[in-house]
Amino acid sequence: MKANKNAQDTRLAEFLCFAVYSTNLAFGKVYRPLLDELGLTYTQYVTVVALWEEDDQTVGSLGEKLFLESNTLTPILKKLEAMGHVERTRDPSDERQVRVRLTNSGRRLREKAFGTDLVEACGMSATEFRRLQKEIVDLRTNLLKFAGKQS
Repeated sequence: MKANKNAQDTRLAEFLCFAVYSTNLAFGKVYRPLLDELGLTYTQYVTVVALWEEDDQTVGSLGEKLFLESNTLTPILKKLEAMGHVERTRDPSDERQVRVRLTNSGRRLREKAFGTDLVEACGMSATEFRRLQKEIVDLRTNLLKFAGKQS
């Protein structure tokens, strides 16, 4: 963090990264009742949401959408498969690729999944909510660009 004051004077609450981190923890508390009802972790939930958006995709393309490496995503998919929500198969046109698709059970989760009103939980208008979501996506994009320059 670069600031106009000395680093030793910077308080935890002034770090943007801590604000984002602690906000993520707060989101987890809001999502907890829904996740408990669905029997999913947050990462499993967003994986299923990505498959509702586009079913039958490769592990690689799913990982890109979720910002997860395949060594992180594969155990999540194995657990979802054991729960009966997804199935994984080798791509017949390229045996190196694994395709993931929802089962009927995975598609039925969608009916239960939209009970939490995040706009209300965030205490914002729908317009403010959409604006903040776009700003956070822009922030993420800029951070990833910057990280790419450093590697």
